[in-house]
Amino acid sequence: MNEIGKIKGARSVATQDRLNKFLKDASLFYGPDPDIMEYHGLEKRSDMEDVAIKNENDPARMSIVSDRIQAGLDEAFEMLANIGIAPGAKWGDMSTAVYTASGDLTQASTGGVVIFSNLVQYSTKFINKYWIDDPTVGVNEGDAFLHNDARYGTPHNADQALHLPLFHEGKLIAWIGAVIHEGECGAKEPGGIPSSAETIWDEGLKLSPTKVAENYELKRDIVTFLQNSVREPKLQYGDMKAKLYVCCRIEKRMKETIAEFGVDAVLAAMRLNLENTETEVRKRISEWPDGTVRHVCFADHTLRESAMIKINLALHKKGDKLIFDYRGSSPEFTNRANNSLTITVKGLLSQLFLSYIWPDLPRNQAVLAPMDFVFDEKSVLKPTIGTPNAQSMMTLFHSWTAAQLCVSKFIFSLPDKYTRFIAPWYAMINTFQYGGLTQHGEIVGNICADINGMGGGAFADRDGQHSMAPFFATMADIGEQEFIEEELPFIQVVSKKLMKDNQSFGKYRGGMGYQMVVAMRGSNAFGFMLTAQGSKVPNTMGLFGGYACHAYPLCKITGVDVFETFQNRPDEFKYSIQELMNEQPFEGANYSTHAMALQYDFAKEGEMYMIAQGTGGSYGDALERDPEMVMKDMEEDLISHDVAWRIYKVVYDKRNLTVDVEATEAARKAEREDRINRSMPFDDFVEDWVTDTPPANIPYYGSWDDNEIVYAGSPDIKGKIEDLDPIIMPDPKDVRIQALEQELAALSKENPTT
Repeated sequence: MNEIGKIKGARSVATQDRLNKFLKDASLFYGPDPDIMEYHGLEKRSDMEDVAIKNENDPARMSIVSDRIQAGLDEAFEMLANIGIAPGAKWGDMSTAVYTASGDLTQASTGGVVIFSNLVQYSTKFINKYWIDDPTVGVNEGDAFLHNDARYGTPHNADQALHLPLFHEGKLIAWIGAVIHEGECGAKEPGGIPSSAETIWDEGLKLSPTKVAENYELKRDIVTFLQNSVREPKLQYGDMKAKLYVCCRIEKRMKETIAEFGVDAVLAAMRLNLENTETEVRKRISEWPDGTVRHVCFADHTLRESAMIKINLALHKKGDKLIFDYRGSSPEFTNRANNSLTITVKGLLSQLFLSYIWPDLPRNQAVLAPMDFVFDEKSVLKPTIGTPNAQSMMTLFHSWTAAQLCVSKFIFSLPDKYTRFIAPWYAMINTFQYGGLTQHGEIVGNICADINGMGGGAFADRDGQHSMAPFFATMADIGEQEFIEEELPFIQVVSKKLMKDNQSFGKYRGGMGYQMVVAMRGSNAFGFMLTAQGSKVPNTMGLFGGYACHAYPLCKITGVDVFETFQNRPDEFKYSIQELMNEQPFEGANYSTHAMALQYDFAKEGEMYMIAQGTGGSYGDALERDPEMVMKDMEEDLISHDVAWRIYKVVYDKRNLTVDVEATEAARKAEREDRINRSMPFDDFVEDWVTDTPPANIPYYGSWDDNEIVYAGSPDIKGKIEDLDPIIMPDPKDVRIQALEQELAALSKENPTT
């Protein structure tokens, strides 16, 4: 035994207790706990739960109790949608949930965002571990805790989660939660998701789980501090009250259920809901064929500069387990906000399984229990604790798309499925953020509800649905434009109009996205932002020969006042982006296209910002599409004559859209033969196409042919990810200034007298 061991062995219990207390009291900072944040399985069954299950285990009775809990959650969800202040509350970008006493999510609202309730389990576990026995904090009946820092358990700082403990006869028996995408959080740019954040301190409010209410009353000193930290103080206060109120309503419904069925029945129902879900998930995974499916997705922008950012996935299935192996993905960016978090990836994949693969299962965290996740340390999906993550969606959503493609390929072969097979949903936030002074003189900052109009993926037997819903909230809304115009100083002069040819082509096409043309009116200090990718590389892929979605730019028309045009020359206006950009009807205006990564930009009245929402992935070869379905799209003005011929090879009478069946078959046969003529032997293709390193002229991040070696922007900068120097990107404005200074210096040499 070494000397330290001798001292420790001789130490009295009282001395050891005093030492432990000293070390605990001397803790400098209670940061995110790796032991909590790394674990996504279920906590062990407690003694209280074990006793309850021995006393109450009738499946029919447990089902009734679970239904009562679900009814309370859905009631509270509807209440929150009606009384919430944030735009996200009005659209359904939120969730209500119940957790076990140990913090496991056991049931969530039918509507809303599954990832919310799955992620914020981590904050309840933090409270249990650190605050419940802390004499300066404690957990008592009527307390409420709030947090928004993604590193403690939310997708990003724009989301705020409030939790209320549920007590019965003095014992903590459950946690109740409500989460809303609030938006504004005091970040360096308005709206809650700053794309220009270079440090975590640029991202606004960083609230760890904090007691904000006692005896069911908000603490006004804390409320005032939070209001003083954001641009919209009434939103902050109003939604804290709204979340507290709906949590109290859930508490009331839970206590009513306990009064009717007994506390053991409620405890047993909550615990068995988790255990039975895990058992069922393992059974369903066992039905899949063993093997590995791989896919790669690329983000094409950091939101500050163009880059090829690799998200690499190998999905392994063996027995009753799935392993999502994301090694070989891009290294982290030290001063860019597009880093994701492992908990966020896991939480979003729970959405994949509970909404698209097994939607019949209860919405709880046990769906992930039979799954393992492997990440490289210091990657964009598992960054170090100090890197910014306000725009985690920019890598997170690509990790989702890769997973949906891999999972879809596994389940396609199954004779028995639990829902319809579907190609990837569109996954990117093609919508405007905004901020500034309203026409009423109030400061605002948030995100437009059009984020919830994403195109659905194609099915194996029919087309996808147009602008159906966001992939992360299958039951959500896009809001009423007239109500939005009453509160905010901008108008969608083209709103919710499907964009011609904006579909991923295939035997069954993806659902189409609509176009948005917005113009500011009535404010002298208001602006827009865009934080989306996919202007160069498609965000969403097709399946089994189907096309990917399009690449989407931002289009702007400046030097014009569209409202003056409406008043004096209304015939000049064109109601589609294609016509406005191609025909350029406004003399003297400036027409430009940009990546959909726009830093906060002050708008001038009447100038137009134009984007399109994306389309879901397609399924199958476009040459196998029924010609009559192509004609139906023509009748509905969804595609052009160019697409009908160039993509689908349909021959028809353009006046009455009657298909010439024989000519179409001949055209398709000729195209297939031409494909063969254009093809080459695989070995020749590899020799011509495959290179040893990424191209030097493209900033490339991630592995190339070996997952253990990653590149960091150049073929010359590579190595094991843990050995790479931090990636610190220059400010694009500094790059531009330097280029202009060099240009000016060159001109000065050419013309020294000037």
